[in-house]
Amino acid sequence: MKIARALPCLILCAALACVLAHSNPALAQSGPAVRIVVPFPPGGSADILARLVSQQIGQSAQQAMVVDNRPGAGASIAYELVARAAPDGNTVVVAANSVVVNPLLRKVNFDPVKSFAPICNLVTSPLIFVVTNNSPYKTISDLITEAHAKPSTITVAALGPATTQHIAFESFERATATNMIFVPFAGGAPAINALLGQQVAAALVNYSEAVEQIKAGKLRALATASARRLEPAPDLPTVAESGYPGYAAEVWLGVLAPAATRASKVAQLASWFTAAMQSPEVDAKLKNIGLYPAVRCGADFAHFIDAQAADYAHIIADAHIKVE
Repeated sequence: MKIARALPCLILCAALACVLAHSNPALAQSGPAVRIVVPFPPGGSADILARLVSQQIGQSAQQAMVVDNRPGAGASIAYELVARAAPDGNTVVVAANSVVVNPLLRKVNFDPVKSFAPICNLVTSPLIFVVTNNSPYKTISDLITEAHAKPSTITVAALGPATTQHIAFESFERATATNMIFVPFAGGAPAINALLGQQVAAALVNYSEAVEQIKAGKLRALATASARRLEPAPDLPTVAESGYPGYAAEVWLGVLAPAATRASKVAQLASWFTAAMQSPEVDAKLKNIGLYPAVRCGADFAHFIDAQAADYAHIIADAHIKVE
């Protein structure tokens, strides 16, 4: 009798659970949570991108996404972690230029081509030179002039070593015939904190990492390292426009899975990330912080990575860049 009287309650509870599962994406997941490993600390471009697209995928595809920050060793810790992960489609990494740069400069336990299945390149992220708002340097020319007058004294913070920012810094020195001091950090956010704390004279960081501090009047942008001016900051000159034609450096961010991941899983992930990038809300938020959509997936992304590896090998050899 007790069981018979409990049946209507059990049926009602089951019905309510069904309704909640359909109304709450967290309860109606299409599969296990996908871990997005970010090779940099929270607050940087890769972290912002990962959180925006994971939230969108969670809402639109009802697929749980978990962001896992694993900074260190110029991003190699995260790359090696994902290269060794189970190829089940449940672990991916937000990759940057460093995935092809690191093997050219140091011993690592991954190969940028053989260790990963390319999913999609998502955005490009311009680099900018910034100083504190009370700095005596008003323009990039002021910084260069001071570096010429006082060799080996100007300190510049950036992500590194063996990263795109490191190479961009070394290339900047060659283009401007300066000799400055590169101060490496685990991410753009820590580099900016060091700048705000007056520990360094300048920083070379992603625009998205500095934009809020610039808006707040705490930082001053001197120039962008990109080949073109930034849409959100059209008055900010490029380094090339400032008297150093040919100089350009830019970060790209994409998503990779372990190499043996099934093609069907890679295709599913690519469709989720592509759809997220096509969301007007995500597109607007990314462009507002200087992250420009550059979606290329599968074979197109694989060809892009191959070309990047060849280009960086040439740049590093030409500039004699080494990790001390």
